[in-house]
Amino acid sequence: MRWDNLTGDGEAASAALFAADAVTTRTFDTPEFRGITFHEIRARSIVNRVPGASRMPFEWTVNPYRGCTHACVYCFARKTHSYLDLDTGHDFDSQVVVKVNAPELLRRELAAPRWRGEHIAMGTNVDCYQRAEGRYQLMPGILTALVERANPFSILTKGTLILRDLELLRRAARVTDVGVSVSVGFTDRPLWRTVEPGTPSPERRLDAVRTLSGHGVPCGVLMAPVIPFLSDSPEQLRATVRAVAEAGATSVTPLVLHLRPGAREWFTAWLTRHHPRLLKRYDALYGGGSYAPKWYQRRITGMVHDLAAEYGIGPYEAGAHRAVPSPEAPTDPPGPAQLSLL
Repeated sequence: MRWDNLTGDGEAASAALFAADAVTTRTFDTPEFRGITFHEIRARSIVNRVPGASRMPFEWTVNPYRGCTHACVYCFARKTHSYLDLDTGHDFDSQVVVKVNAPELLRRELAAPRWRGEHIAMGTNVDCYQRAEGRYQLMPGILTALVERANPFSILTKGTLILRDLELLRRAARVTDVGVSVSVGFTDRPLWRTVEPGTPSPERRLDAVRTLSGHGVPCGVLMAPVIPFLSDSPEQLRATVRAVAEAGATSVTPLVLHLRPGAREWFTAWLTRHHPRLLKRYDALYGGGSYAPKWYQRRITGMVHDLAAEYGIGPYEAGAHRAVPSPEAPTDPPGPAQLSLL
């Protein structure tokens, strides 16, 4: 495994993120962590700037983990494991880097004179409430550091473990802008079991939305991903939006599956095993690159927005579920546009 010359998000840099001799590798012989290897490191930085070319509507992120036991076959972050000379498939699911000093490092970086209190997004690379968080408990310290500085932040998660930190989130909301979103792309249980095998069920995630909203922490739903030909029928979209509305979500933001290098190969292998009849249709839909065509994205977005209005969710605003400013208006022709976050 290569540890040198990495920034916080895996890009080459002159200064290494951490030294190889600072890595402690652990395994735990418990059912929830069997087959998982954890690489504990002391990071040199924790607040990362999003590359200028990114489509994300925020500039700064904090990611206490790399790799994710949620094992979502489509996860765009799989590519980051290749920077460690690990594969973007099984290794991404089972080799997890843990930045054990993340809370103390964040407290120091937020106190630095150069820091201007900008919005920090979490859960944008891998899930900060994946199963590893139950053992390492980094998020309470991270949230406490943000609360102490009244620094605005947002969290995106598929993990119900966020409920453990409910009181911290309530404290934060009293002193700064807080955005919380739970990712629920569909409610189809058979599809969930194969495509997101390490995550809590969609029902449990929606229960988390209900609990957060019921305790004064407004929570939106990122309806991601909408998977072409598997979760995009009008009946499936309606069932998902209806469930989101019943959970009390403040907003629903659709996001069509995109397949970047690293994720594309792993997802295609999954598709070959489970839905080989769809291979040609995916080749046609994604033949132009990582993203589905604009016409398809607009169709899905328009349908979800109409359903959201019917069920009383909204109004939809780009970035609203993260409490961050909306991106500049697109230059494409008028019509429902897809918010590209992940």
